[in-house]
Amino acid sequence: MNKKVAIIASNGGLFDAYKVFNIATAAAATDQEVAIFFTFEGLNLIHQEAYQQLPMPVGKEHFAEGFTNANVPSIPELVAMAKEMGVTFIGCQMTMDVMGLDKENFIDGIEVGGAVTFLEFAKDADVTLTF
Repeated sequence: MNKKVAIIASNGGLFDAYKVFNIATAAAATDQEVAIFFTFEGLNLIHQEAYQQLPMPVGKEHFAEGFTNANVPSIPELVAMAKEMGVTFIGCQMTMDVMGLDKENFIDGIEVGGAVTFLEFAKDADVTLTF
């Protein structure tokens, strides 16, 4: 039986994105079933426009060269990798309603659900992480 990794993405910055998608793809690469629940600012990580241009945090600009030199994939590349590896993306319905957003505002292939949807997956997860 495969292990399960449940991730909550509630922050929407560039470094948050790298944490979420690095862990998700690493887990998927080791044959673990992975679901990410994107809520509040975490929805930025799968928003059609926002995820393509997440800004480098102020004062951390020196990381840009390090990412390039280390051949770190971009966030859109990591998102595509995660999707190809079968990672489930769940956008929080409540947060989307509060923000006036629809499924069409997000990348293709996401599920939309509430906390109960995520909890159904997470209830027997071997690892649960929040970023």
